[in-house]
Amino acid sequence: MVLLSWVISYLIGSISFSYLIAKKVAGIDIRSHGSGNAGATNTLRVLGKGPGIAVLILDALKGLIAMGITHLITGDPTAYAVSGLFAIAGHNWPIFFGFRGGKGIATTLGVALGFSPIAFLIGAVLAVLVIAVTRYVSLGSLVLVTTIPITVYVLDKPIAFFWTSLILAVFAYVRHYNNIRNLLAGTERKLGDKSNRKLS
Repeated sequence: MVLLSWVISYLIGSISFSYLIAKKVAGIDIRSHGSGNAGATNTLRVLGKGPGIAVLILDALKGLIAMGITHLITGDPTAYAVSGLFAIAGHNWPIFFGFRGGKGIATTLGVALGFSPIAFLIGAVLAVLVIAVTRYVSLGSLVLVTTIPITVYVLDKPIAFFWTSLILAVFAYVRHYNNIRNLLAGTERKLGDKSNRKLS
């Protein structure tokens, strides 16, 4: 049942709301526009606030729903934690969309909420503050994923929550490699820099 719950979590994560909403609203493949990322930030830049917020919420729910289903099926805290990892893996490498997905930050928000509402709030508030001050969404995202394992550990949550959140942070840093390089070079795009650029 544990393996089944993880497969379900991956499949839930593989639902690319950014792709689906962009197709519905504008008839485009979001991965061929803007940054090429199938996520909330690129949806915001290419399609505007409404679609961007919708993708953010729906992607976050993927992580939370996957963990909830695993809890109902297994009742095991380790399986519960790892299911969040599978949901994010599905988001990043979706089987339904050629394994070309997003960076997993919105889904990580849902997973963080599943780990601890307090960890979620602390991470989200710090991320929002960083984004508000710097206008770098990528920097705020990295602050979020760095904060979650620390907060989970300090709050003495199950050790599986800590290790899983640490792996999620590594996932995020790997997926944000180009963003980190751009941040260091001073070329990273800021929030509000709308882009309709089509990728060649």
